[in-house]
Amino acid sequence: MNCPCDSQRLYKNCCAIAHHQIKDVNTAQQLMRSRYSAFVMSDIDYLQRSHHSSQRPSRKEARDIKKWTQSVDWIKLEILQTNDGLEKDVTGTVEFKAYFMENGRVEVIQEHSRFCKENGHWVYLDSLV
Repeated sequence: MNCPCDSQRLYKNCCAIAHHQIKDVNTAQQLMRSRYSAFVMSDIDYLQRSHHSSQRPSRKEARDIKKWTQSVDWIKLEILQTNDGLEKDVTGTVEFKAYFMENGRVEVIQEHSRFCKENGHWVYLDSLV
């Protein structure tokens, strides 16, 4: 199957690598793409693992996120800009648009996300306002 993150690669050669072993994620953009794929696949365990421990959603919030991810039809991910977040960096940002269909309408989440390394691997920290 093609990877949901729109990388033009097969899932097994793309986000599946991150989903099976988060320590194999080399860049903030790779983590962003793997998190988008996790939303598409309702892989809440991965979303929790890839979230900074200080900001991680509660179990109830995670259940609500799972329910929501299953209620929408994901369309595509568009990466707008990446700053830092390379293999040797410890922080980085990725601005993106995630398109999905909800209640018969195309919706878009646009976010400028901050990422950092925690315990030696990339995690999502928060969104810049």
